[in-house]
Amino acid sequence: MAKRLSLREFQEDLVRRFAEARSGDRRALLGVRAGRENWLIDLTDSGEILPVPPLAPVPLTCDWFRGLANVRGTLFSVVDLSAFHQGSPVAPAGPARLLLVGLRHGVNCAILVSRAAGLRSADEFQPDDESADERPWVQARLRDARDHLWLKLDVPRLLADRRFLQAGLD
Repeated sequence: MAKRLSLREFQEDLVRRFAEARSGDRRALLGVRAGRENWLIDLTDSGEILPVPPLAPVPLTCDWFRGLANVRGTLFSVVDLSAFHQGSPVAPAGPARLLLVGLRHGVNCAILVSRAAGLRSADEFQPDDESADERPWVQARLRDARDHLWLKLDVPRLLADRRFLQAGLD
């Protein structure tokens, strides 16, 4: 039977791993999956990652704007990263996670992803120069050892993008 960890041990381990990553450890990227795409986010731009809390829908918004989440008394707007890129909507249950990406940039914004893929090292990837990506928040296209495509997310560019900021229906 698999070893069971208490929630406290799990959180302490996660905090330790994030601290190591932020202090120059070689694993400085967080990997997530959103729909059919793999994304890499610099740990300096990523925030807390947590199970999806109940979401309060907001009327007259785009389908990719999933609503508001209350995280310890603070409201965060929630964007489904897959649906924002015209992919399948992420079901906010099971392995799905909420990544609080805007705190460092003064924005209470979270992205909904299908699952977390763990901490990664930039050394694990090679540039993919086969084609360019038209999305300005895609900082780089990378391939791992198994030839899977990963997109490096430029969080400040995403948060500043006009389309991302305009969640209301026209």
